[in-house]
Formats: sequence, C-alpha cells, structure tokens
Amino acid sequence: MGTVLRLGLAAVWLVSGWLKVRDPNQTFIAVQAYDVLPGGVVSVVAAAMPFLELALGVLLVLGLGTRLTAVLSGVVLLAFIAAVAQSWARGLSIDCGCFGGGGQVAAGDTRYPEEIARDIGFLVLAVWLVVRPRTRFSLDARLGRAAEPVG
Repeated sequence: MGTVLRLGLAAVWLVSGWLKVRDPNQTFIAVQAYDVLPGGVVSVVAAAMPFLELALGVLLVLGLGTRLTAVLSGVVLLAFIAAVAQSWARGLSIDCGCFGGGGQVAAGDTRYPEEIARDIGFLVLAVWLVVRPRTRFSLDARLGRAAEPVG
C-alpha cells in the first residue's frame, strides 16, 4: 500500500512540475493571479515551483528521504490549500494553475471546493508517508532507513 501511495504522490508532483516547466509564462500568470506576493517574489516563486515539484517527485520515485520528502510535500500542499482558500474567501475568480494553466477565469468557472478536496487527498498521501515512510522498491528500504516494516 505504501509503495502505491508513494508512487502516486510522485506522479502528482512529476506531472504538475512538468506541465509548469513546459509553460513558464503561464506559471507566472497563475502565481500572480493569487494576488498575495509582491511582484518580484512572484517571478521567483513561479520559476522555482516547477523544479521543487519535480524534485519532490523524483525523490519519491526513488524512495530516497521519503519521510522528509513527505513532510516537504505536506508543507507545499498546505500552502496550496491556503492559497486556494484565501482566493475563494476574497472572491477572486481564478483557476489554481495546479496542473498548468491558471489565472483569471469567469466567476462561474472556479472550482475551489474540488481543488481544496483534491489537495487534501494528496495531503493524506503525504501524511501516510510521514508515518510509514519505508516502502518496497525504495532506496530508503535498501539503505535500511526507517524502523517501520516495508509496506
């Protein structure tokens, strides 16, 4: 079970990061649409976020530093959930840009509840891996890290 969850969360990060790397201008527009960061910080976050997501995905595929990677994944997911929630609370009409795209949308085209629910689901995967980080086919298991049985 843990291996499937680890690889599932890895796939989320890899797909999300890859879609953002492919279209950095759209990633900038998506980050800017949240209207919470100063202008200069928007470009730094938009440039770094895809590579952070790709790094998290690669580490999870390898199963290297799984617990720490899961903690970092959880922190990033909590930031994403907070960003979407504040947009919803402020009445912004944006697409989250979670899997590419993003930016302003018509008021009826927002999907805040679904986006938050999806990210909470991903957060559950990360929490599982924090609690039970040792999984099959991982470098952590090969290196003998973590005391939990392999799941």
